[in-house]
Amino acid sequence: MRTPAELADALPYLLGYRPEDSIVLVALHDRERRGRFGGRARLGIPAHAEGWPSVAEQLAQGLVRGSERRGARPESMVAYLCQEPGSGESGREVMERLRPLAQLLRRACGRLDVPVIEALCISDGRFWSYTCPGQGCCPPEGEAMGLPGTSVLAAAATYAGLQVRGSLRELTARLLPWETAAASEQEAALDTASMALVPRILDGESRADVAEEALELAGRIMGRLADAPPVSGTRQADLRDDGLLGHEEAAALILGLQDRTTRDRAAEWMEGTEAGPALRLWRALARRCVGPYREHAAAPLTLAGWVAWSTGDELEAREALAMALGADPDYLFARLLHQACNEGLDPESVRRCLRAERTGRASAGKGKPADLEAPLASVAPTPDPRLSDAGTATRRRRRIRPAGNGAMRPSRRGPGTASVRRRRPADEVSPAGEGPGRAAEGTSRRPRARREGDRHGVREEM
Repeated sequence: MRTPAELADALPYLLGYRPEDSIVLVALHDRERRGRFGGRARLGIPAHAEGWPSVAEQLAQGLVRGSERRGARPESMVAYLCQEPGSGESGREVMERLRPLAQLLRRACGRLDVPVIEALCISDGRFWSYTCPGQGCCPPEGEAMGLPGTSVLAAAATYAGLQVRGSLRELTARLLPWETAAASEQEAALDTASMALVPRILDGESRADVAEEALELAGRIMGRLADAPPVSGTRQADLRDDGLLGHEEAAALILGLQDRTTRDRAAEWMEGTEAGPALRLWRALARRCVGPYREHAAAPLTLAGWVAWSTGDELEAREALAMALGADPDYLFARLLHQACNEGLDPESVRRCLRAERTGRASAGKGKPADLEAPLASVAPTPDPRLSDAGTATRRRRRIRPAGNGAMRPSRRGPGTASVRRRRPADEVSPAGEGPGRAAEGTSRRPRARREGDRHGVREEM
Protein backbone atom coordinates (compact mmCIF):
# COMPACT_ATOMS: atom_id res chain seq x y z
CA MET A 1 0.00 0.00 0.00
CA ARG A 2 1.37 3.37 -1.02
CA THR A 3 -1.36 5.96 -0.47
CA PRO A 4 -3.48 7.24 2.43
CA ALA A 5 -6.57 6.03 0.58
CA GLU A 6 -5.26 2.45 0.63
CA LEU A 7 -4.38 2.72 4.31
CA ALA A 8 -7.88 4.02 5.11
CA ASP A 9 -9.53 1.19 3.19
CA ALA A 10 -7.29 -1.41 4.86
CA LEU A 11 -8.24 -0.57 8.46
CA PRO A 12 -11.24 -2.95 8.84
CA TYR A 13 -9.13 -5.78 7.42
CA LEU A 14 -6.35 -5.09 9.90
CA LEU A 15 -8.76 -5.37 12.84
CA GLY A 16 -11.37 -7.78 11.52
CA TYR A 17 -14.19 -5.27 12.11
CA ARG A 18 -15.05 -1.64 11.45
CA PRO A 19 -13.95 0.46 14.44
CA GLU A 20 -16.23 3.20 15.75
CA ASP A 21 -15.32 6.17 17.94
CA SER A 22 -11.85 4.70 18.14
CA ILE A 23 -8.16 5.48 18.20
CA VAL A 24 -6.19 2.79 16.40
CA LEU A 25 -2.40 2.45 16.29
CA VAL A 26 -0.79 0.01 13.88
CA ALA A 27 2.86 -0.96 14.22
CA LEU A 28 5.02 -1.11 11.10
CA HIS A 29 8.20 -3.15 10.68
CA ASP A 30 10.76 -2.64 7.93
CA ARG A 31 12.57 -5.75 6.81
CA GLU A 32 14.81 -5.32 3.80
CA ARG A 33 13.02 -2.05 3.06
CA ARG A 34 9.71 -3.89 2.68
CA GLY A 35 7.27 -2.66 5.31
CA ARG A 36 4.93 -5.08 7.03
CA PHE A 37 2.19 -4.63 9.58
CA GLY A 38 2.76 -5.67 13.18
CA GLY A 39 0.59 -5.42 16.28
CA ARG A 40 -2.49 -3.25 16.50
CA ALA A 41 -4.01 -1.47 19.48
CA ARG A 42 -7.44 0.14 19.74
CA LEU A 43 -8.86 2.54 22.30
CA GLY A 44 -12.17 4.32 22.53
CA ILE A 45 -11.92 8.08 22.11
CA PRO A 46 -12.50 9.66 25.54
CA ALA A 47 -15.52 11.94 25.64
CA HIS A 48 -13.51 14.72 27.28
CA ALA A 49 -10.28 16.19 25.92
CA GLU A 50 -8.73 16.22 29.40
CA GLY A 51 -8.25 12.47 29.07
CA TRP A 52 -6.51 12.60 25.70
CA PRO A 53 -2.89 13.03 26.91
CA SER A 54 -2.94 10.00 29.20
CA VAL A 55 -4.77 7.94 26.59
CA ALA A 56 -2.16 8.76 23.95
CA GLU A 57 0.67 7.76 26.30
CA GLN A 58 -1.01 4.50 27.34
CA LEU A 59 -1.79 3.49 23.78
CA ALA A 60 1.70 4.20 22.43
CA GLN A 61 3.51 2.58 25.35
CA GLY A 62 1.21 -0.44 25.36
CA LEU A 63 1.75 -1.21 21.68
CA VAL A 64 5.51 -0.63 21.72
CA ARG A 65 6.05 -2.71 24.86
CA GLY A 66 3.81 -5.47 23.57
CA SER A 67 5.77 -5.56 20.33
CA GLU A 68 9.04 -5.69 22.27
CA ARG A 69 7.80 -8.64 24.32
CA ARG A 70 7.23 -10.45 21.04
CA GLY A 71 10.77 -9.60 19.97
CA ALA A 72 10.01 -7.05 17.27
CA ARG A 73 10.09 -3.39 18.21
CA PRO A 74 8.20 -1.37 15.56
CA GLU A 75 10.10 1.07 13.37
CA SER A 76 7.10 3.34 12.81
CA MET A 77 3.35 3.67 13.31
CA VAL A 78 0.18 4.48 11.44
CA ALA A 79 -2.53 6.21 13.51
CA TYR A 80 -6.26 6.31 12.83
CA LEU A 81 -8.98 8.42 14.44
CA CYS A 82 -12.45 7.12 13.60
CA GLN A 83 -15.57 8.99 14.67
CA GLU A 84 -18.86 9.85 13.01
CA PRO A 85 -20.18 13.43 13.17
CA GLY A 86 -22.57 14.42 15.89
CA SER A 87 -25.80 16.31 15.37
CA GLY A 88 -25.15 19.35 13.19
CA GLU A 89 -21.46 18.47 12.82
CA SER A 90 -19.59 17.80 9.59
CA GLY A 91 -16.82 15.33 8.97
CA ARG A 92 -14.35 18.17 8.55
CA GLU A 93 -15.37 19.59 11.94
CA VAL A 94 -14.75 16.17 13.50
CA MET A 95 -11.30 16.13 11.92
CA GLU A 96 -10.45 19.59 13.27
CA ARG A 97 -11.81 18.78 16.71
CA LEU A 98 -9.65 15.65 16.91
CA ARG A 99 -6.51 17.29 15.53
CA PRO A 100 -5.04 17.91 19.04
CA LEU A 101 -5.51 14.22 19.80
CA ALA A 102 -3.61 13.30 16.64
CA GLN A 103 -0.78 15.59 17.71
CA LEU A 104 -0.68 14.00 21.16
CA LEU A 105 -0.42 10.56 19.57
CA ARG A 106 2.43 11.65 17.32
CA ARG A 107 4.33 13.16 20.25
CA ALA A 108 3.77 10.11 22.47
CA CYS A 109 5.12 7.79 19.78
CA GLY A 110 7.98 10.19 19.03
CA ARG A 111 9.13 10.10 22.65
CA LEU A 112 9.48 6.34 22.21
CA ASP A 113 11.53 6.84 19.02
CA VAL A 114 8.76 5.32 16.92
CA PRO A 115 7.55 8.02 14.50
CA VAL A 116 3.99 8.16 13.20
CA ILE A 117 4.44 8.25 9.43
CA GLU A 118 0.73 8.68 8.69
CA ALA A 119 -2.23 9.81 10.82
CA LEU A 120 -5.70 9.63 9.31
CA CYS A 121 -9.10 10.83 10.45
CA ILE A 122 -12.02 8.80 9.05
CA SER A 123 -15.46 10.36 9.37
CA ASP A 124 -18.69 10.54 7.38
CA GLY A 125 -17.38 8.38 4.55
CA ARG A 126 -14.29 10.55 4.00
CA PHE A 127 -10.74 10.71 5.29
CA TRP A 128 -8.16 13.40 6.01
CA SER A 129 -4.42 13.12 6.58
CA TYR A 130 -2.97 14.95 9.58
CA THR A 131 0.51 14.62 8.07
CA CYS A 132 -0.42 16.55 4.93
CA PRO A 133 1.96 19.53 4.56
CA GLY A 134 -0.96 21.78 3.63
CA GLN A 135 0.24 22.78 0.16
CA GLY A 136 -2.94 22.02 -1.71
CA CYS A 137 -2.33 18.30 -2.08
CA CYS A 138 -5.43 17.35 -0.05
CA PRO A 139 -8.91 18.86 -0.53
CA PRO A 140 -10.29 20.66 2.56
CA GLU A 141 -13.48 18.58 2.42
CA GLY A 142 -11.43 15.40 2.60
CA GLU A 143 -11.28 12.52 0.17
CA ALA A 144 -14.06 10.02 -0.32
CA MET A 145 -13.37 6.55 1.01
CA GLY A 146 -14.40 5.00 -2.27
CA LEU A 147 -15.61 1.44 -2.70
CA PRO A 148 -14.79 -0.79 0.28
CA GLY A 149 -12.33 -3.58 -0.30
CA THR A 150 -10.34 -1.92 -3.06
CA SER A 151 -6.96 -1.77 -1.34
CA VAL A 152 -4.18 -4.28 -1.91
CA LEU A 153 -4.60 -5.57 1.64
CA ALA A 154 -8.35 -5.96 1.17
CA ALA A 155 -7.79 -8.00 -1.97
CA ALA A 156 -5.21 -10.19 -0.24
CA ALA A 157 -7.52 -10.69 2.76
CA THR A 158 -10.41 -11.68 0.51
CA TYR A 159 -8.18 -14.11 -1.37
CA ALA A 160 -7.12 -15.63 1.95
CA GLY A 161 -10.74 -16.04 3.04
CA LEU A 162 -10.61 -13.39 5.78
CA GLN A 163 -13.78 -11.38 6.32
CA VAL A 164 -14.72 -8.18 8.11
CA ARG A 165 -17.18 -9.05 10.88
CA GLY A 166 -19.23 -5.86 10.70
CA SER A 167 -18.85 -3.03 13.18
CA LEU A 168 -17.50 -3.22 16.70
CA ARG A 169 -20.93 -2.20 17.96
CA GLU A 170 -22.55 -5.17 16.23
CA LEU A 171 -19.95 -7.52 17.70
CA THR A 172 -20.31 -6.34 21.29
CA ALA A 173 -24.10 -6.06 21.12
CA ARG A 174 -24.32 -9.86 21.23
CA LEU A 175 -22.85 -9.79 24.74
CA LEU A 176 -24.49 -6.72 26.27
CA PRO A 177 -27.26 -7.02 28.89
CA TRP A 178 -30.85 -6.36 27.96
CA GLU A 179 -32.47 -2.99 28.55
CA THR A 180 -36.15 -3.69 27.88
CA ALA A 181 -39.24 -4.75 29.78
CA ALA A 182 -37.97 -8.33 29.72
CA ALA A 183 -34.91 -7.15 31.69
CA SER A 184 -37.17 -6.36 34.65
CA GLU A 185 -38.56 -9.89 34.55
CA GLN A 186 -35.04 -11.34 34.42
CA GLU A 187 -33.92 -9.13 37.32
CA ALA A 188 -36.87 -10.34 39.40
CA ALA A 189 -35.92 -13.95 38.60
CA LEU A 190 -32.33 -13.24 39.67
CA ASP A 191 -33.55 -11.72 42.96
CA THR A 192 -35.67 -14.79 43.68
CA ALA A 193 -32.89 -17.20 42.75
CA SER A 194 -30.40 -15.29 44.90
CA MET A 195 -32.51 -15.75 48.01
CA ALA A 196 -32.73 -19.48 47.34
CA LEU A 197 -29.23 -20.27 46.04
CA VAL A 198 -26.82 -17.92 47.83
CA PRO A 199 -27.38 -19.53 51.29
CA ARG A 200 -26.85 -22.95 49.73
CA ILE A 201 -23.65 -21.83 48.00
CA LEU A 202 -22.34 -20.41 51.26
CA ASP A 203 -23.11 -23.68 53.02
CA GLY A 204 -20.15 -26.00 52.50
CA GLU A 205 -22.36 -29.10 52.59
CA SER A 206 -24.82 -28.01 49.91
CA ARG A 207 -22.40 -26.12 47.70
CA ALA A 208 -21.44 -29.21 45.68
CA ASP A 209 -25.13 -29.99 45.11
CA VAL A 210 -25.70 -26.51 43.70
CA ALA A 211 -22.77 -27.01 41.34
CA GLU A 212 -24.10 -30.34 40.09
CA GLU A 213 -27.57 -28.87 39.58
CA ALA A 214 -26.18 -25.92 37.63
CA LEU A 215 -24.00 -28.09 35.39
CA GLU A 216 -26.83 -30.53 34.74
CA LEU A 217 -29.12 -27.64 33.83
CA ALA A 218 -26.47 -26.15 31.54
CA GLY A 219 -26.04 -29.51 29.81
CA ARG A 220 -29.79 -29.78 29.17
CA ILE A 221 -29.96 -26.28 27.73
CA MET A 222 -26.94 -26.90 25.51
CA GLY A 223 -28.75 -29.93 24.10
CA ARG A 224 -31.80 -27.76 23.53
CA LEU A 225 -29.68 -25.20 21.68
CA ALA A 226 -27.95 -27.86 19.60
CA ASP A 227 -31.29 -29.30 18.47
CA ALA A 228 -32.78 -25.92 17.53
CA PRO A 229 -33.33 -25.36 13.80
CA PRO A 230 -30.73 -23.04 12.25
CA VAL A 231 -31.61 -19.49 11.25
CA SER A 232 -29.74 -16.97 9.13
CA GLY A 233 -28.18 -13.86 10.64
CA THR A 234 -26.72 -13.24 14.08
CA ARG A 235 -29.68 -11.17 15.26
CA GLN A 236 -32.17 -13.89 14.48
CA ALA A 237 -29.85 -16.51 15.95
CA ASP A 238 -29.59 -14.63 19.23
CA LEU A 239 -33.34 -14.12 19.34
CA ARG A 240 -33.87 -17.85 18.81
CA ASP A 241 -31.43 -18.69 21.63
CA ASP A 242 -33.07 -16.17 23.97
CA GLY A 243 -36.43 -17.84 23.37
CA LEU A 244 -34.99 -21.24 24.35
CA LEU A 245 -33.80 -20.03 27.77
CA GLY A 246 -36.23 -19.26 30.58
CA HIS A 247 -35.73 -16.47 33.10
CA GLU A 248 -35.52 -18.89 36.06
CA GLU A 249 -33.09 -21.15 34.20
CA ALA A 250 -30.85 -18.23 33.32
CA ALA A 251 -30.92 -16.94 36.90
CA ALA A 252 -29.93 -20.32 38.32
CA LEU A 253 -27.02 -20.63 35.89
CA ILE A 254 -25.77 -17.06 36.33
CA LEU A 255 -25.63 -17.49 40.10
CA GLY A 256 -24.21 -20.99 39.88
CA LEU A 257 -21.32 -19.81 37.70
CA GLN A 258 -20.21 -17.37 40.41
CA ASP A 259 -18.65 -20.43 42.06
CA ARG A 260 -15.16 -20.89 40.67
CA THR A 261 -15.27 -24.69 40.68
CA THR A 262 -18.55 -24.70 38.76
CA ARG A 263 -17.16 -22.20 36.26
CA ASP A 264 -14.01 -24.27 35.71
CA ARG A 265 -16.01 -27.41 35.07
CA ALA A 266 -18.22 -25.50 32.62
CA ALA A 267 -15.05 -24.43 30.81
CA GLU A 268 -14.53 -28.08 29.79
CA TRP A 269 -17.14 -27.58 27.05
CA MET A 270 -14.51 -26.00 24.83
CA GLU A 271 -14.13 -28.10 21.67
CA GLY A 272 -15.86 -30.47 19.31
CA THR A 273 -19.63 -30.58 19.17
CA GLU A 274 -19.91 -29.08 22.66
CA ALA A 275 -18.17 -25.79 21.86
CA GLY A 276 -20.87 -24.25 19.64
CA PRO A 277 -23.84 -24.74 21.99
CA ALA A 278 -21.68 -23.73 24.97
CA LEU A 279 -20.66 -20.46 23.33
CA ARG A 280 -24.29 -19.68 22.50
CA LEU A 281 -25.29 -20.39 26.09
CA TRP A 282 -22.59 -18.16 27.58
CA ARG A 283 -23.57 -15.33 25.21
CA ALA A 284 -27.22 -15.70 26.20
CA LEU A 285 -26.36 -15.67 29.92
CA ALA A 286 -24.22 -12.54 29.49
CA ARG A 287 -27.24 -10.82 27.96
CA ARG A 288 -29.28 -11.79 31.04
CA CYS A 289 -26.94 -10.14 33.58
CA VAL A 290 -29.19 -7.11 33.86
CA GLY A 291 -29.45 -4.18 36.24
CA PRO A 292 -27.58 -4.69 39.53
CA TYR A 293 -26.34 -8.10 38.34
CA ARG A 294 -24.04 -6.58 35.71
CA GLU A 295 -20.92 -7.71 37.60
CA HIS A 296 -22.13 -11.30 37.45
CA ALA A 297 -21.53 -11.17 33.68
CA ALA A 298 -17.79 -11.62 34.28
CA ALA A 299 -18.22 -15.41 34.53
CA PRO A 300 -20.27 -16.07 31.35
CA LEU A 301 -18.27 -13.48 29.41
CA THR A 302 -15.02 -15.16 30.43
CA LEU A 303 -16.40 -18.55 29.41
CA ALA A 304 -17.54 -17.10 26.06
CA GLY A 305 -14.08 -15.62 25.52
CA TRP A 306 -12.42 -18.89 26.47
CA VAL A 307 -14.53 -21.01 24.09
CA ALA A 308 -14.04 -18.49 21.28
CA TRP A 309 -10.27 -18.52 21.81
CA SER A 310 -10.18 -22.32 22.09
CA THR A 311 -12.02 -22.65 18.77
CA GLY A 312 -9.81 -20.14 16.95
CA ASP A 313 -11.97 -17.00 17.02
CA GLU A 314 -9.51 -14.59 18.61
CA LEU A 315 -11.55 -11.52 17.66
CA GLU A 316 -14.62 -12.50 19.71
CA ALA A 317 -12.34 -13.90 22.41
CA ARG A 318 -10.59 -10.57 22.96
CA GLU A 319 -13.86 -8.68 22.92
CA ALA A 320 -15.62 -11.00 25.38
CA LEU A 321 -12.65 -11.16 27.76
CA ALA A 322 -12.24 -7.39 27.70
CA MET A 323 -15.93 -6.99 28.47
CA ALA A 324 -15.53 -9.44 31.36
CA LEU A 325 -12.84 -7.17 32.75
CA GLY A 326 -15.18 -4.23 32.31
CA ALA A 327 -17.75 -6.05 34.43
CA ASP A 328 -15.18 -7.04 37.07
CA PRO A 329 -11.60 -5.76 36.66
CA ASP A 330 -10.42 -8.13 39.41
CA TYR A 331 -11.61 -11.30 37.65
CA LEU A 332 -8.29 -13.15 37.50
CA PHE A 333 -9.17 -15.83 34.97
CA ALA A 334 -10.37 -13.19 32.50
CA ARG A 335 -7.23 -11.10 33.03
CA LEU A 336 -4.94 -14.04 32.39
CA LEU A 337 -6.86 -15.27 29.35
CA HIS A 338 -7.03 -11.77 27.89
CA GLN A 339 -3.29 -11.27 28.26
CA ALA A 340 -2.48 -14.75 26.93
CA CYS A 341 -4.72 -14.23 23.90
CA ASN A 342 -3.09 -10.88 23.17
CA GLU A 343 0.36 -12.46 23.53
CA GLY A 344 -0.53 -15.02 20.88
CA LEU A 345 -0.13 -18.03 23.18
CA ASP A 346 -1.53 -21.42 22.25
CA PRO A 347 -4.69 -22.29 24.23
CA GLU A 348 -3.76 -25.97 24.08
CA SER A 349 -2.04 -25.81 27.50
CA VAL A 350 -5.35 -24.87 29.13
CA ARG A 351 -7.24 -27.44 27.06
CA ARG A 352 -4.87 -30.18 28.23
CA CYS A 353 -5.46 -29.21 31.84
CA LEU A 354 -9.23 -29.35 31.37
CA ARG A 355 -9.13 -32.64 29.48
CA ALA A 356 -7.04 -34.25 32.22
CA GLU A 357 -9.41 -32.99 34.91
CA ARG A 358 -12.44 -34.29 33.05
CA THR A 359 -10.86 -37.68 32.42
CA GLY A 360 -9.72 -38.02 36.02
CA ARG A 361 -13.14 -37.14 37.39
CA ALA A 362 -14.84 -39.61 35.05
CA SER A 363 -12.52 -42.47 36.04
CA ALA A 364 -12.43 -41.80 39.78
CA GLY A 365 -15.95 -40.53 40.23
CA LYS A 366 -14.59 -37.29 41.61
CA GLY A 367 -11.55 -35.14 41.08
CA LYS A 368 -9.54 -32.31 42.48
CA PRO A 369 -10.67 -29.02 40.93
CA ALA A 370 -8.43 -27.93 38.09
CA ASP A 371 -6.29 -24.83 38.58
CA LEU A 372 -6.92 -23.10 35.27
CA GLU A 373 -4.74 -20.13 36.17
CA ALA A 374 -1.63 -22.33 36.40
CA PRO A 375 -1.04 -22.80 32.64
CA LEU A 376 -1.28 -19.02 32.24
CA ALA A 377 0.86 -18.07 35.23
CA SER A 378 3.85 -17.21 33.05
CA VAL A 379 1.91 -14.38 31.43
CA ALA A 380 1.87 -11.14 33.37
CA PRO A 381 -1.68 -9.99 34.13
CA THR A 382 -2.90 -6.80 32.50
CA PRO A 383 -1.19 -3.98 34.44
CA ASP A 384 -4.31 -1.83 34.79
CA PRO A 385 -7.62 -3.68 34.53
CA ARG A 386 -9.41 -0.37 34.02
CA LEU A 387 -7.99 -0.33 30.51
CA SER A 388 -10.00 -3.30 29.30
CA ASP A 389 -11.74 -2.87 25.97
CA ALA A 390 -15.11 -3.14 27.64
CA GLY A 391 -14.54 0.01 29.62
CA THR A 392 -13.21 1.78 32.61
CA ALA A 393 -13.88 0.45 36.05
CA THR A 394 -17.29 1.40 37.35
CA ARG A 395 -18.74 1.53 40.81
CA ARG A 396 -19.04 -2.10 41.83
CA ARG A 397 -20.68 -3.94 44.63
CA ARG A 398 -19.08 -6.99 46.16
CA ARG A 399 -21.06 -9.95 44.95
CA ILE A 400 -20.95 -13.43 46.37
CA ARG A 401 -18.10 -15.25 44.67
CA PRO A 402 -15.37 -17.73 45.52
CA ALA A 403 -12.27 -16.45 47.23
CA GLY A 404 -8.91 -17.76 46.17
CA ASN A 405 -9.03 -20.61 48.67
CA GLY A 406 -12.39 -21.81 47.46
CA ALA A 407 -14.39 -20.16 50.24
CA MET A 408 -17.21 -17.78 49.42
CA ARG A 409 -17.04 -14.07 50.11
CA PRO A 410 -20.35 -12.68 51.35
CA SER A 411 -21.83 -9.58 49.83
CA ARG A 412 -22.39 -6.55 51.97
CA ARG A 413 -25.90 -6.28 50.57
CA GLY A 414 -28.78 -8.63 50.31
CA PRO A 415 -29.67 -10.28 47.02
CA GLY A 416 -31.04 -7.90 44.47
CA THR A 417 -30.33 -4.75 46.47
CA ALA A 418 -27.26 -3.45 44.66
CA SER A 419 -27.45 -0.19 42.77
CA VAL A 420 -24.78 -0.49 40.08
CA ARG A 421 -26.12 0.90 36.85
CA ARG A 422 -24.65 -0.04 33.51
CA ARG A 423 -23.96 2.73 31.04
CA ARG A 424 -24.58 1.91 27.42
CA PRO A 425 -25.02 4.24 24.48
CA ALA A 426 -28.58 4.43 23.24
CA ASP A 427 -27.56 3.78 19.67
CA GLU A 428 -26.23 0.31 20.52
CA VAL A 429 -28.89 -2.08 19.26
CA SER A 430 -29.35 -5.56 20.65
CA PRO A 431 -28.47 -8.07 17.94
CA ALA A 432 -31.75 -9.91 17.85
CA GLY A 433 -33.86 -6.83 17.15
CA GLU A 434 -37.43 -6.78 18.40
CA GLY A 435 -38.63 -9.78 20.33
CA PRO A 436 -38.18 -11.30 23.78
CA GLY A 437 -35.77 -9.14 25.71
CA ARG A 438 -35.01 -6.83 22.79
CA ALA A 439 -35.89 -3.22 22.17
CA ALA A 440 -36.81 -1.98 18.74
CA GLU A 441 -33.80 -0.83 16.79
CA GLY A 442 -32.72 2.66 17.64
CA THR A 443 -34.60 2.88 20.96
CA SER A 444 -33.34 2.88 24.49
CA ARG A 445 -34.24 4.03 27.97
CA ARG A 446 -30.83 5.64 28.35
CA PRO A 447 -29.85 9.10 27.05
CA ARG A 448 -27.65 9.09 23.97
CA ALA A 449 -23.95 8.78 24.68
CA ARG A 450 -22.32 8.64 21.29
CA ARG A 451 -18.69 8.11 22.14
CA GLU A 452 -17.24 4.82 23.28
CA GLY A 453 -14.43 6.52 25.16
CA ASP A 454 -16.17 6.05 28.49
CA ARG A 455 -16.58 2.33 27.78
CA HIS A 456 -13.60 1.20 25.80
CA GLY A 457 -10.00 0.90 26.72
CA VAL A 458 -6.76 -0.35 25.30
CA ARG A 459 -6.81 -3.57 23.41
CA GLU A 460 -3.72 -4.94 21.75
CA GLU A 461 -3.95 -7.39 18.88
CA MET A 462 -1.53 -9.42 16.86
